[in-house]
Formats: sequence, C-alpha cells, structure tokens
Amino acid sequence: MAQTLLKMNNITKTFPGAIALDNVSLQVEKGEIHAIVGENGAGKSTLMNVLSGVFSHNEYVGDIEYEGKHCKFNTIRDSEHVGIVIIHQELALVPLLSIGENMFLGNERGKYVNIDWDETFAKADSYLKLVGLNESSRTLVKDISVGKQQLVEIAKALAKDVKLLILDEPTASLNESDSRKLLDLLLDLRQKGVTSILISHKLNEVEYIADKITVIRDGAVIKNLDKKTDSFTEDDIITAMVGRTLTDRFPKRNTSIGEVCLEVKNWNVYHPLYEDKKVCDNVNLTLRKGEIVGISGLMGAGRTELAMSIFGKSYGQKISGELILNGKKIQLNSIKEAIKEKIAYVTEDRKDEGLLLNNPIYINTTLAKMDKVSKYNVLDLDLEVKVSNEYKQKLNTKCSNVMQNVGSLSGGNQQKVLLSKWMFADPDVLMLDEPTRGIDVGAKYEIYTIMNQLVAEGKSVLMISSEMPEILGMCDRVYVMYDGRIVAEFTKEQATQESIMSAILSSAKGV
Repeated sequence: MAQTLLKMNNITKTFPGAIALDNVSLQVEKGEIHAIVGENGAGKSTLMNVLSGVFSHNEYVGDIEYEGKHCKFNTIRDSEHVGIVIIHQELALVPLLSIGENMFLGNERGKYVNIDWDETFAKADSYLKLVGLNESSRTLVKDISVGKQQLVEIAKALAKDVKLLILDEPTASLNESDSRKLLDLLLDLRQKGVTSILISHKLNEVEYIADKITVIRDGAVIKNLDKKTDSFTEDDIITAMVGRTLTDRFPKRNTSIGEVCLEVKNWNVYHPLYEDKKVCDNVNLTLRKGEIVGISGLMGAGRTELAMSIFGKSYGQKISGELILNGKKIQLNSIKEAIKEKIAYVTEDRKDEGLLLNNPIYINTTLAKMDKVSKYNVLDLDLEVKVSNEYKQKLNTKCSNVMQNVGSLSGGNQQKVLLSKWMFADPDVLMLDEPTRGIDVGAKYEIYTIMNQLVAEGKSVLMISSEMPEILGMCDRVYVMYDGRIVAEFTKEQATQESIMSAILSSAKGV
C-alpha cells in the first residue's frame, strides 16, 4: 500500500488584485514522480513556493502535512531541514565558483570558520558520480554547459539529504539528449527512494516520466490523473489544461514567399574572450520576405552567437563577412543601427537580457523605439499607455493593466511583452531565439499565430529553436548548424527529425 509523503490542504494564496491559488489540495505518495501541469499563470510555481518556504506560512491560508506532521515553513532553509529541496527554473549557481563550492554553499563542510576543502571536494565528487556527471568538482560552473549545471543542482540537492525533490521546468534550457538523461536520472533516483514533483510544459516528458499528474487551471485543481487507471496521452493532458481540445499544435497559414530580404555571406565570428576560438565559421544563409526560416542544432552549435552578431555585433569580436538587406550591402556596428535598419532580435533570455522586470509593461513595450512615443525628447506617457494597451489586446497578454510590473507576470505573458517590444519597433526581419521556451502549449499556439501574422504582412522571421516539432511545424526552410558551421539546408518537405539529426551526427563524425 502506498505511503503518503505530502498533503497540501486547501491552500489559498492571494496577490494584490488576484487570487493565485484557490483552495488547492495536493497529495503525493512516497517514491512517486508527480507532475504538475497547467498554463502559464495557472499557479504551479506559486504552489511550489508555498511548499518550499519561499512564501512563509503566514502569507497563505491552508496547511501542509509532511511525513505525517503539520509543517509551518518560514524560509527555504526550514523546508530543506526536513528534506524538501526546490530547484527553480533559473538555476541558483554562482558562475565564478567551483562546482564543489556551489554544492555546499550555505551548507559548508568543516567546523566554525574553517572549511574542510578536502572533504568538500571529495563529497562533491561522490555526488557528481551519483548523478552521472563526469566533471571534477573543482571545475568552475561557468565552464560547464547548462545541461551539466542542471545535474549540479540535483547533486546539490542530494547533498542536502533530499527526500522530496521539486523541479520547476528542469529541461526548459536543455536539448532532447540532455533532457532524456535528466529524466532517466529522476527515474533512477525514484528507485533509490527520492520522491519528485515535476513542473513541465513538455508534455511528452510528463507522459514519459510521471506516475501521477495534477492539472491546475486559474489557480484551482481541475483534474488528477493516475497512470495506473487513467488515459495519460498528451491530448488528454492538453484538454484538461486549456479546457478544450487542441486539434492542431501549429496554426495553418497560406504561404506567400517573396524576394530575398536578407543575405548573410561568409560570416565569421570569434569568441569575445578567447580570441582564437571561432564560433561562427563561414556561415551563408538567405531569408525571404514572407518566410519563416529555422536554425536547428545542438546546444553550443553557434545559433545564438550567429543571431546576436548579426544584430549590431552584440556578440563576438573579429566579425567579418557581408550583410545584404534588400539588395543593399549594410554595416551594422551597433544595436541602434540594427533597429534603424528594421532588424530585431528577441533574446532567449527574457529575464536577464530582454525585459526590465522591475518596470511596468508600458515601459517595456516601447523601450526599443522610444522616439515613436516622444516629442522633442520628452516621453508621452498617455501615448505609451495607449500603445501598450493595443499590444496587450493584440497578443492577448494576461495582466491586470499595463501599469503592472513585468516581473509579476507568468513566463508566457512575459514572452508576449518581449514580442510586443520588438513588434512595436516595426522590424522587417525578426530573429526569434527560443521564442516558446518555458511556456505552455496554449501560449505557444498564440505566439505561432503571431509569427504567421508577421510573415503574412511580408516580414521575415528567423527562428532558433531546440524543439524539433516546433522547427518542423513552423518553418518553410531549415538550416542545420554544427560547431559554428551550416552543415545542411532543407526545404519544408525535406525536413524531418531523421534528416536533421543525420546531418548533425554526420558532421560530428567528420563525414
């Protein structure tokens, strides 16, 4: 008989002007992997923040019962003390510290002020081995990939004697290979007695790994599913999440592709710090009006570096090659010049590089083209608010009003504000870097629809994505990058998961 590890009873959490959780109850059995799914803003992360002590017990209504005892957590440290550890979507690692130092930060080995570094690194190495990470614990975090950093976070949790591991979008920044390794690790940890709660928008992963699913919509539990007794398909989960059947993940459009808009010729870029490391190697590509072109490849292939270097040389050094826009050779030496030439780049890192989280929606919306809402260098607040409201309606951004700070929005709605910012700049070429990372299936569909509207207006979209279905479902052509080079180009008809992976693997083998 299954043993109940956790009960969250009638949890209600409010923010000014909004109910984030409305009488939510959750039960998790010992040794299971329990997924929590729902649209952006449904309340998933809020519920886990209540559980882990991010919100203290006097900030919500309801009670938590863990291992048969009623718990009142004031801080994260309180929940960690009983074996509950949360790993947030934004990893909490210090880049310039070693893996070992990060793993025991705030949990140091040794006595009083004397840290036992030999014990620190020895124990860290043992936990790294446990999660299958073949790295020295003395390696700096900045020198390992995001996928490996995610494993460091899990090793860090194990070092705290974790019993209940909470993971919020753990594979959002990972490619398919690294994602599968992480999921298999969770299955292995389950065999070792670790219980996991997983928040994820990748429903194929939920279907693969979860024993039970709780679906949350608008702050309330809509449905509980058990793999032993219920239908567990992606379509069933989507229907519960969005309240309707989503028959097609990618909106259809009538393609009308025009003449070449942008040409990139013999493009070379070197790493900004390591001047001998070439990150883009003689890249050639074209983009036509009314066309969505995808760039596929493994993490580290140079896709982001390519887009950023095109966007006013915002990345790299010793950049060479030609940019030809509408038949005219151009030089873009700054982001300002790129915007002036109607080229925009939507970053993959919306929180650190794309948005001002502590500022309201209306400021973020007009930030890239402030001269459109100013006169004699004086901003017109009424016009800013008017424009922002128009984009709020156009993109169906869920918020109380455009005076709301962007940092208080869900991930999907933050992404819509980021898109609004660059759509307001009225670009002819829009480069989208992981435009649907970490957002739910309903919000993804809305963003795909916006992309279709843009190309229907004759604009051009260059999309970087690590999600193969997205590349195949949205793009008219696909370039494949490997190690800084374009190694293949496919039409929509030619592009398949097999053909793309074959091009990558052939390049990796030097074929």
